[in-house]
Amino acid sequence: MAKNPISDDFKNLSLNINGDSVTKGSLVVCFGEMLIDFVPTVGGVSLADAPAFKKGAGGAPANVAVCIAKLGGSSAFIGKVGEDEFGRMLADILKNNNVDNSGLRFDPSARTALAFVTLRADGEREFMFYRNPSADMLLHESELDVNLVKKAAIFHYGSISLIEEPSKSTQLAAIEIAKKSGSLISYDPNLRLPLWPSKEAARKGITSVWDRADIIKISSEEISFLTEGDDPNDDNVVLTKLFHPNLRLLLVSEGKAGCRYYTKKFKGRVPGVKVKSVDTTGAGDAFTGAILFCLAACLNLYEDEDKLREALFFANACGALTVTKNGAIPALPTKEAVQQIVAENSNE
Repeated sequence: MAKNPISDDFKNLSLNINGDSVTKGSLVVCFGEMLIDFVPTVGGVSLADAPAFKKGAGGAPANVAVCIAKLGGSSAFIGKVGEDEFGRMLADILKNNNVDNSGLRFDPSARTALAFVTLRADGEREFMFYRNPSADMLLHESELDVNLVKKAAIFHYGSISLIEEPSKSTQLAAIEIAKKSGSLISYDPNLRLPLWPSKEAARKGITSVWDRADIIKISSEEISFLTEGDDPNDDNVVLTKLFHPNLRLLLVSEGKAGCRYYTKKFKGRVPGVKVKSVDTTGAGDAFTGAILFCLAACLNLYEDEDKLREALFFANACGALTVTKNGAIPALPTKEAVQQIVAENSNE
């Protein structure tokens, strides 16, 4: 398959944002969890065998928001952290990365969530979460910044906030507000089984908002989980079991292999970009952030297959660059860095 050069439209992609002002035509609002990740200082060990841990900002929706901003787009984050040192640190990270954090709330009685995560020698990621309950689970509907939601060109969410009340009801309310305001609705389930009461609860919870989304991004592993073992590489499985009538774009991330895309009119695959992987944390969020960045600049992008393929190659490159450095947010690239690797691969 030929490489996908990025078109002039995306080489010159620049959103007109002045100061703190945002317009309906550009803003991506991300809803969900933001937390502290603790990662072992050495690789290939279990959490129990880790000699020490390094802290960093985490949470898929927050990673997506920062990715968009670092690419030069306009993004905002809605969620809740503890009124503690970690919560203030996360608020500052959003602000320092030009993410609108006016929708972030602080809970005086609950702590900021913690997650310990490691990549074991066998290649499997191991998670341990401290959320009993944590502040991100306690965002009430009365605390929701409704005006910020209404400004969203794209409203993006995950499934973690659907596990417990009151965050579940708040997320459902936010989705409906965004829908009524004409926002494109984007969903990345970001399956984390240890957080759900059971596999059945996870399937039910994740699919409960499936038909509300215009754009869904999933992984091959999530396809297998949601279809209870069906072949994730079978287009018929994806189209018959996961593609709902109102869906405009379904994306399947395949790591270094690239991604697949499905719309009502066409489907295909876009190759990945070869890099030396150091840490895969945040790669999927970088991919999601990059495609939402492109969509915010051209909301009907999914209707033009050539432009969609160019945008997906850009997103694949963004995800690839993220794995060349440690951490999620620190590894997220600028638009210029992505354009450079795109150009290098286009000329091969």
